[in-house]
Amino acid sequence: MGLKGFLEGGVASIVAGCSTHPIDLIKVRMQLQGESSASPPRVGPIAVGARIVQQEGVKALFSGVSATVLRQTLYSTTRMGIYDILKQKWTDPSTKIMPLPKKISAGLIAGAIGAAVGNPADLAMVRMQADGRLPAAQRRNYTSVVDAIARMSRQEGIGSLWRGSAMTVNRAMLVTASQLASYDQFKETILEKGVMGDGLGTHVTASFAAGFVAAVVSNPVDVIKTRVMNMKVDAGKAAPYAGALDCAIKTVRAEGPMALYKGFVPTISRQGPFTVVLFVTLEQVRKLFKDL
Repeated sequence: MGLKGFLEGGVASIVAGCSTHPIDLIKVRMQLQGESSASPPRVGPIAVGARIVQQEGVKALFSGVSATVLRQTLYSTTRMGIYDILKQKWTDPSTKIMPLPKKISAGLIAGAIGAAVGNPADLAMVRMQADGRLPAAQRRNYTSVVDAIARMSRQEGIGSLWRGSAMTVNRAMLVTASQLASYDQFKETILEKGVMGDGLGTHVTASFAAGFVAAVVSNPVDVIKTRVMNMKVDAGKAAPYAGALDCAIKTVRAEGPMALYKGFVPTISRQGPFTVVLFVTLEQVRKLFKDL
């Protein structure tokens, strides 16, 4: 019973992650705008995407996709599976409903564990997505997620694979709690009010609503996480950021509070489709595996 939740969540997450990867890459590039004086002028998601294609080619939109697959395999499979186990355990047998506070608690727990497991792949993904914006001489040029993790371990130490893990865990807790709990709550409300039946329309509507909530809640943490993970630490020199709080303070001081919502348009543009693909796929996979 518990294994099915991991399998169903993993398949749905990998499909959703790969299908929205280009949008996620654009979001990362936007979040890094303004980080240094050498950065190009701040532009919107369409311009960022066009520049990536012009300067790096169409295939650059899928830079780091191998890391996305590994990240979804580790992070999302874990969080979806644990959430499913807690959901089954905490759902009231008589009403078949889990109260919202318990949904949120389940999301927080599942997100924290999933993020801790998937941080190395998350770190590799951010670096691979951001690499193309650097001058050729400064690029890391990882060939795959395996190469990225191996080189980080060798050059920066095993501990470097969990750089930014505090922010990753915080973000994952917020995203999982807001995304999964919101989806279940919106879906239950739609069905309870009789607005629609338990079909594609309900799944898409609840997914979009959950994606919006997750984007609003997680974007500031995501900006800081991206910058901490992407920072280059040279031997013998102090790191650009001492940690997440230092990064947040420096970002706000240098660029203003709204810098924490950089990349929000691609974030919501990704969270919407990602959440829809995630839950629609999940519902279909559940139907496929219902007799297992």
